[in-house]
Amino acid sequence: MTETINSVAASATASSAAGQFDADNSNALRFITCGSVDDGKSTLIGRLLVDTRAVLQDQLAGVTKSGETDLALLTDGLAAEREQGITIDVAYRYFATESRKFIIGDAPGHEQYTRNMVTAASSADAAVVLVDATKLDWKNADLELLPQTRRHSLLAHLLRVNSLIFAVNKLDAVQDPALAFAHISAALQKFAASADIKVKATVPVSALKGFNVVNTEAGWAGYNGPSLLQVLEQLPNTPTDSALALAFPVQWVEKFSSSADTSQGRRVFWGRVATGVAQVGAQVQILPSGQLATVAQVIDHARAPKDVHAGLSAGITLDREVDVSRGDWIVAAPVAAAAAAEDDFDAPAAVSPWPSTREITATVAWMDNEPLVPGRVYWALHGHRWVKAKARRLVHRLNINTLGEEQSQQLEANAIGQVELVLQEAIPAAPFTQARQLGAMILVDTASNATAGAVLVH
Repeated sequence: MTETINSVAASATASSAAGQFDADNSNALRFITCGSVDDGKSTLIGRLLVDTRAVLQDQLAGVTKSGETDLALLTDGLAAEREQGITIDVAYRYFATESRKFIIGDAPGHEQYTRNMVTAASSADAAVVLVDATKLDWKNADLELLPQTRRHSLLAHLLRVNSLIFAVNKLDAVQDPALAFAHISAALQKFAASADIKVKATVPVSALKGFNVVNTEAGWAGYNGPSLLQVLEQLPNTPTDSALALAFPVQWVEKFSSSADTSQGRRVFWGRVATGVAQVGAQVQILPSGQLATVAQVIDHARAPKDVHAGLSAGITLDREVDVSRGDWIVAAPVAAAAAAEDDFDAPAAVSPWPSTREITATVAWMDNEPLVPGRVYWALHGHRWVKAKARRLVHRLNINTLGEEQSQQLEANAIGQVELVLQEAIPAAPFTQARQLGAMILVDTASNATAGAVLVH
């Protein structure tokens, strides 16, 4: 379970990091840097930290050798990262300007660590995709982008990252920065349009020299727009799913059986509200058991009684003792359908806002070295519930270069495709485009316990 634990831990780190700012500034922007290996992602973050004065002098001295500062070492903290000169795990850093606070996730660019990038993107408000100008045929107006640039852009789009920015890096190392930026930005816009990706901005930068990262370099590379930081300061946060019906995955059950209060249940069910609002008096249903109950009390992370909206942690107590365990879902109770006609003897059935299903069609980003093949059985984690999942059919595989759909018998590592899954038991799954948490799962190999794929429900 090592890789699964690492994935969950990384997600938890992102969640706890977000929580640090929620208390005093809900406007904090969570963003990641991604792209191909050695495109300068860690150096870019180092530049942001240094130029916004978020790095102490002793920290800066620790990454300075022979009078030169290696900015990448400010985020590459693992020994293996420093030895190899590449980012392996997701590193989170924090900084603030006069107008906003930021949480940065430095995602690895190597294909081998795509799963780490997916983990970081799943909780991000924005993604900065770096493009190394020196790796491209920048003199060619019809240049080809690197596969990892395409893959990370597609993954960020599929994971509903709210804002995407292209940062063309290392233009200071080419002979004609203006021409290079014109050709590369045109290629990026063409790719984004074909993939239906909305791009907030394309900015020429030099992470090494600091051009257009924090401070603008007017006219450099033929660009006179805002710096990367100025763009980030204006980006919106990801909208919450508070307008939807309640869905609450139970993560932990707290018992207080010594309580003398018999007007409600004697357990608090803790978790993070996935959709809707947890509030007293709401009629709810427990899944998978189907039992009905009423919310008797709602408390926030500080145990203060209050309504809790989607994206925030809550403790829920029901009006009676109900069998609820970790992995169960507390969702809005089924709503009665429209009244039947007087001569209709069939009473209308109540309709659940989050109906359970065992059959799922989903986009799968495959991350395991062992390919996904129809007929294989995996563990699926939905919310906090583990169920067996069988890959029934591979509908098609996405060609990241042409964006066309290809027939295939399997999904190899780092491939993206559409897959039909059959689950051992029904779960309240919903389209990922409608509700992030209800529409997301991970697949885990039953033999190696390695995180195998990210699942986005259609």
